[in-house]
Amino acid sequence: MAKIGEFLVIVLVILAFLLLLGGVGIYLLVKLGRKAAVRAKQATARLSTHVNAMGTGDAAEVERLRLDLRREVSLTRQAVEHAQSLGWGLGDLPRLLADLTSQADVHDGQLGMYAQQRRVSPYVDHATLDRLREHQAKLTAMCARIRADLLGDQVQHTATGIADLTSRTDLEIEARRHAPAPDPLDQIDELYRRSMEERKDRP
Repeated sequence: MAKIGEFLVIVLVILAFLLLLGGVGIYLLVKLGRKAAVRAKQATARLSTHVNAMGTGDAAEVERLRLDLRREVSLTRQAVEHAQSLGWGLGDLPRLLADLTSQADVHDGQLGMYAQQRRVSPYVDHATLDRLREHQAKLTAMCARIRADLLGDQVQHTATGIADLTSRTDLEIEARRHAPAPDPLDQIDELYRRSMEERKDRP
């Protein structure tokens, strides 16, 4: 009876372990499935934006504005990340970029809503479209200013490094040019002196 009890305990432990593994596996599959669904939805939205931007009219123009804004924000993020990787002091710029990205997402949503309404309705809200264009211009201008400032810093760093190398090169060439050539008589005197010292050292 004791052996049967031990066997049942072992079987129950194995079953519990398998159930635990199954639960963890199902959790991971659900989590991965959700992530994949979100990514697929984002990819579909991007593809839809590209397709709609190829048309004509206000809706297509607004879709192109969305693509332009996404590109500007992406380029600006890359510039900031590159500067951070070089160890530059950026101050509050990363936080500013995060706020700008958040605002750009809001604007992108408003552009998408306007484009969708414009595709299904013949009514054109010119006032709203003008305001959206104005906001678009301000956001893209901010992105361009940030990138221009970072590029200016990069060029300045490069200029400093080049100036330092130029000075060192000039000094090295000048030193080599004015280095005195060895005098053959001095070399002969040195050899004679060494030979005399060697003779003195011999017993």
